Amino acid sequence: MNIMEKILISFFIALAVSYTLTPLANQIAHKIGAIDVPKDERRIHSTPIPRLGGLAIYFAFMINALIWTPLSAEFIGIFIAGSLILVCGIVDDTKQISAKYKLAVQIMAAVIVIYSGVRIEFFTFPFTSTGMIYLGVFSIPVTLLWIVGITNAVNLMDGLDGLAAGLATIASISLSIIAFINGQTVVAVLLMSLAGGTLGFLPYNFNPAKIFMGDTGSLFIGFILAAISVEGVIKSATTVAIIIPVLVLGVPVLDTAFAIIRRSINGQPIHVADRGHLHHKLLDLGFTQKQTVLVLYSVSILLGGVAVLISGATEMISFVTLVVIIFAISFGTLGVLFVINQKRVKHLSK
Repeated sequence: MNIMEKILISFFIALAVSYTLTPLANQIAHKIGAIDVPKDERRIHSTPIPRLGGLAIYFAFMINALIWTPLSAEFIGIFIAGSLILVCGIVDDTKQISAKYKLAVQIMAAVIVIYSGVRIEFFTFPFTSTGMIYLGVFSIPVTLLWIVGITNAVNLMDGLDGLAAGLATIASISLSIIAFINGQTVVAVLLMSLAGGTLGFLPYNFNPAKIFMGDTGSLFIGFILAAISVEGVIKSATTVAIIIPVLVLGVPVLDTAFAIIRRSINGQPIHVADRGHLHHKLLDLGFTQKQTVLVLYSVSILLGGVAVLISGATEMISFVTLVVIIFAISFGTLGVLFVINQKRVKHLSK
């Protein structure tokens, strides 16, 4: 069996497992009280929705992991830490634990992964003699920040029906292609397994959603994407390093960056939720839930495509591409905010 066959088989196994187990996750959610009841204006839905869909994604991924992955220290660390994140998500979806407790578990899981050998050891930077900045002892805090940051970035995007699942599918496929191009076959299989798991869940989660993935799913998906991107893509794509996953995960990364800036300016704690995310702003412009999700899918596909195209490019081309895209999305977001503000001004003046 060649690698392409393994990738496709892993994808379809994960898709079938996730699609089959999601109704069971729905039943479990009702039995243990893991129900999302809308209580504030941030909630888009108006009726209670079960939220343990992440269980189906987890088992779809792990079954494939046990089938296809040689159990090195790095991958064992990722799977154990990912399971710890899953348990944290289940508890939060059932009992609503504090943000500090969730952060502590995320840090613990990241430390497990780091000490299993998964680390960001350099940054690509074309303006140095080597084209790279080696981190040395700083690789541990940088890797910790990356894993915790991406975990929460994906979690923050789980605000509309089908949004996080769709973005995770696109990101996983994009990173899988890049890993395959760079000869990281095990990583390519695992990422495609994650893509199959999220895509198999999507029919139940797309608007109008019958079930949410909850923190059980969004934290697990974000954690796995962060950890595997370090172990595979960043280590293999030596000319572009961390630029690749930053591009692929551009939508949640930039949304999180804007959220941190916005809350800091408003004097709010960073962990306090608000209604200022990209998907909220698109809704404020008059887009429907489905239209908003499809717009963000499109942006994610564009960024993933660019990442694949530059995965073999020079450091300078990659760096310039990243800067241009960041400025384009930033100005686009500012434009959206300006239009929304003008609408509010006109509404108040009537």
